[in-house]
Amino acid sequence: MAAPPASAAAPRPAPPPLAAGDAPDRPEGKSETTCEDRSNAESLDRLLPPVGTGRSPRKRTTSQCKSEPPLLRTSKRTIYTAGRPPWYNEHGAQSKEAFAIGLGGGSASGKTTVARMIIEALDVPWVVLLSMDSFYKVLTSQQQEQAAHNNFNFDHPDAFDFDLIISTLKKLKQGKSVKKTLYGANVIIFEGIMAFADKTLLELLDMKIFVDTDSDVRLVRRLRRDIGERGRDIEGVIKQYNKFVKPAFEQYIQPTMRVADIVVPRGSGNAVAIDLIVQHVHSQLEERKLRWDLAALASAHQCHPLPRTLSVLKSTAQVRGMHTIIRDRETSRDEFIFYSKRLMRLLIEHALSFLPFQDCVVQTPQGQDYAGKCYAGKQITGVSILRAGETMEPALRAVCKDVRIGTILIQTNQLTGEPELHYLRLPKDISDDHVILMDCTVSTGAAAMMAVRVLLDHDVPEDKIFLLSLLMAEMGVHSVAYAFPRVRIITTAVDKRGTSGTATSGPTLSPTAVTRRTGARQGSRPSHPQPLVSCGTYRAEMLTYFS
Repeated sequence: MAAPPASAAAPRPAPPPLAAGDAPDRPEGKSETTCEDRSNAESLDRLLPPVGTGRSPRKRTTSQCKSEPPLLRTSKRTIYTAGRPPWYNEHGAQSKEAFAIGLGGGSASGKTTVARMIIEALDVPWVVLLSMDSFYKVLTSQQQEQAAHNNFNFDHPDAFDFDLIISTLKKLKQGKSVKKTLYGANVIIFEGIMAFADKTLLELLDMKIFVDTDSDVRLVRRLRRDIGERGRDIEGVIKQYNKFVKPAFEQYIQPTMRVADIVVPRGSGNAVAIDLIVQHVHSQLEERKLRWDLAALASAHQCHPLPRTLSVLKSTAQVRGMHTIIRDRETSRDEFIFYSKRLMRLLIEHALSFLPFQDCVVQTPQGQDYAGKCYAGKQITGVSILRAGETMEPALRAVCKDVRIGTILIQTNQLTGEPELHYLRLPKDISDDHVILMDCTVSTGAAAMMAVRVLLDHDVPEDKIFLLSLLMAEMGVHSVAYAFPRVRIITTAVDKRGTSGTATSGPTLSPTAVTRRTGARQGSRPSHPQPLVSCGTYRAEMLTYFS
């Protein structure tokens, strides 16, 4: 879910600088815990700026929503640095929706602080914190003038765009990207004063939490925030509180407490309630945990013919000769790089022939009409699966002028054997493009399936995705084609299962060559039988050679 770590852009512009309400401009990184002590000894005089000092300009930020690691730093660790495990099944479809938590409560009740405490205690990867403050309706010039004089009610349900909130939350739950910046979530935390004010919105929330804080405490926090951080005067804050904030809480917010699953008195000071919430969320995530076996999937298709969506570069004598060189244990590093680049160039050229073309007529310098062909799409975008896929980028740039390049980092978890999404950076408006997805080898197809799923989540049509790989194993071909039958798979060679007969067999390459070229310890052996060398080792060799 965009290059992490980066703050997500708000789906709609925030209110103007002098807007009030449960502020859409809570500064990032500043927690409400500084207002948590409720000592009666505190005087309201402390809330006033020192005499003679000018007002600091009111800060304006976007939502604190982030979709990629790290989202939040604590004193002990950084949260969300782990990769995202598969969120789809062997059919390529999302198996379970993300778990959505709604946090409601009055203005300055400590909702964001409670959300942060839940996030820290959960300690799970890929959590999205979505603030309702990002969904205020765009103000007219007249409304902006009213807001400047504290006469516009930002605490009324009509101030929010509930249609946009609902569509955004639905997309996030389904694993879709939002505005090309928010993407990917195991848990979604949605917080706001009107979080429970819409019936359709309530149906999207798997857990509803109401943060119940004393009205005097909320007023003190609001005074501190608006005077100290926004440079407003105490008279204006109290006027707005009595005119809009307090009546809105009594009429619209407090009644929603009855629909909450959990009420948290005292907000972030209630550690017991937060601990119970975290335990429940963990149990829900365990129930939703995805378990599927790629090897079993491949064995079910081992007797089937190769899919029609597969296109293999014609095995001419020249192509066979280059494959012979790069697979030969005696091949030098320079020769390996040279002939691998040649194969990549031929592969890219072959893939471009599957793009849509239409008839067109041009005039030659001699004034003659020439009936030719021209590309019928909008744009071509390349996406490399890091790290080995980036070795194919120069070949793509050499044949596609000004091509845009995106990157996806997928690595295998050594404990679970599952692929994990760690990083992605995709060009804007990629949904309109034909996408060439590049990886130097495909063995099980796990990484390729995850990359295709990411593109689909960013609204790229399945039939506009071209998966390119120098070498592929039959298992990987069947896995990708079974999950995504309309993705075009293009390669220079498909290797059958190796001599060991294991399901994890990858494209073959001489182990002696790998040992000599990558500097691996001579005589070392994998812990389980493998044919020649696995896809991962070949990736390592490509990286070593092209770095």
